[in-house]
Amino acid sequence: MEFEFIYKRHSVRQFKEEQVPEATIKELIKAATYAPSGNNQQNWHFVVVTDKNKIAEIAQLVVEKNAELSTYLRTEAKIKAFKGKVGYHTVFKGAPALILAYAGPYETIADMLVADGMPQAEAMQYAKSNPGIQNVAAALENLHLAAASIGYGTCWMTGPTYAAQEISAYIGFNKQGYHLAAITPLGIPLSDKRSSPPRKPVEDVLTIIG
Repeated sequence: MEFEFIYKRHSVRQFKEEQVPEATIKELIKAATYAPSGNNQQNWHFVVVTDKNKIAEIAQLVVEKNAELSTYLRTEAKIKAFKGKVGYHTVFKGAPALILAYAGPYETIADMLVADGMPQAEAMQYAKSNPGIQNVAAALENLHLAAASIGYGTCWMTGPTYAAQEISAYIGFNKQGYHLAAITPLGIPLSDKRSSPPRKPVEDVLTIIG
């Protein structure tokens, strides 16, 4: 049994300068929207940035937010570790396109229980599955697989979202109840070489109950 369309996907952090056609972007977003979502709420919204200067500015916003947040850390080890991640959090700066995946409101049973009087601390046990985020994650995975299947590279990124407010303000996106959940660069990989970290053996992550 072969699932090559899945195994072709890997994290790409270096891209050719070639622009991604708008028609291709639209097809990839369409593929994303065919993901399943709880109650078919489709609580996702995608913002695509293709201007190189704007992408560079978004990366700079992440750099500045990283520096700001590091001032709240109490030990040199934590500061060094957090600042050391900023390079990984800005690898999208060289991509010809940047996709911002936003998650919108999704009412869960926990929300309803709190509204009807259950203490929030007790109700939160029913919110752990977080279906609103799962919906967006499923859509983004569709996008990654679709992109890889036609020769494009992506990289699932949530680290830069600590600058979500600054990024959303910069691009002028303000949709009621939506927040930045993840981002991915998009472009043709600079190299054909694939590099994926090893996966845990299936036996370590699988339980079959007959």
